[in-house]
Amino acid sequence: MYVIRHHAVSVPAADAGTVAGELRDRAEITDALYRLGLGQDLKDKDLFASSFAEDAELDFRPAAAKWGSKPPLMSGRDTIVTTILGMFAGRVDTTHQVTNPRIAVEGDTARLTALVEAQHLLTADRGRHALLKNLYDVDLVRDGDRWVMRRIRIDNVWFTGDPVTIFGG
Repeated sequence: MYVIRHHAVSVPAADAGTVAGELRDRAEITDALYRLGLGQDLKDKDLFASSFAEDAELDFRPAAAKWGSKPPLMSGRDTIVTTILGMFAGRVDTTHQVTNPRIAVEGDTARLTALVEAQHLLTADRGRHALLKNLYDVDLVRDGDRWVMRRIRIDNVWFTGDPVTIFGG
């Protein structure tokens, strides 16, 4: 399920051109997840949307189950963008930090796993928050010179605060 390879680059170091191509892919793959986090934090619809394939699927159910919530599976870039940004608009501020990205590239598809720490603060009451440490499992596809996320599954490692206040029950 998660990328656990024991090396970063899969091609021999002597093949400089292929290594450069794979390193570019890895940077673009990681950037897709950075665009998701920063787009949400800045409330930048275009940046946020740029991280997803048109037919993307976002599954937050494994994470939400940890505090008893049952959100729907989100399907389609427009639905994901509208749902996520709409849920927090004028109500919640967020910051996302991405760590420990692990990547496996297979031609025009890739797999990314990473830890994402997401701080959520109610704008009207900064004392009410939820800090989540989530494990992301992401399938990506090549989209020209960039990569976009087609399937995102988010599981929660731990949380503090009150996620129900932020996300609902």
